[in-house]
Amino acid sequence: MFFYLSKIFWFFAQPLNFSILLMGLTFIALIFAWRRTAMLTAACAFLILGLGAWTSLGAILMHPLEDRFQRPASLPERVDGIVVLGGGFEAGINLVRGGYELNSSGDRFVEAAILGARHPEAKVVVTGGAGTIILEGEADGTTAPKLLTRLGIGPERLILESQSRNTYENAVFTKEIVNAKPGETWLLVTSAFHMPRSVGLFRKAGFDVVPWPSDYRTSGRETIGIAQDNPQDSLQNTSMALREWMGLFVYWMTGRIDQLLPSP
Repeated sequence: MFFYLSKIFWFFAQPLNFSILLMGLTFIALIFAWRRTAMLTAACAFLILGLGAWTSLGAILMHPLEDRFQRPASLPERVDGIVVLGGGFEAGINLVRGGYELNSSGDRFVEAAILGARHPEAKVVVTGGAGTIILEGEADGTTAPKLLTRLGIGPERLILESQSRNTYENAVFTKEIVNAKPGETWLLVTSAFHMPRSVGLFRKAGFDVVPWPSDYRTSGRETIGIAQDNPQDSLQNTSMALREWMGLFVYWMTGRIDQLLPSP
């Protein structure tokens, strides 16, 4: 139930969809000659899209998330395993075309392949199902082997988990499959903005991991004002940052993580 409610809520709450709904309400208000209501809904839609696309709001919201966990200066001498969270593939395209097309979060799989090459003794765990309600897509745990084996990761090193639909299930299901032993070192690879929530969930599940953030969306030097990026990326950053902060708040309120913003 939690999974479905979160997907439905975010469909309506994300800035672009919410703005479209407000514009729809504007047309309805105009039909019934509700002038003040129409002006209010139109102004809100413009404000949401304007702030998201033309200002640095998204980058400013991203900074605390991306800066929370720094990548280690050097790798441990031994790495027993690398856990890479799903979400980096174009699931719908790959289901039809059979390839391994990457989306804007695909850097995490490239980083996992690089780490795997540097530590040939390490297992590589890919965790993630399709995670959608309506659209059909190929689970990342199904797509990833096609890419990783071509990047030099032997199939015998791969551990695949394709049932999880969100980060909470990523952590719980991965712990069950891996059963890491005390003293082992496991790296967690995911997008930098997603790392605080991921680390909090893995800790709660009892799986001790070393954060290895990738896929940065900001330089960290953006200041308040006009966007220092193109409007499409700025709006996407705003949407993703809002989603992450909402996710942190909901997971904290429901006891799935112990801190609103998990710390190193």
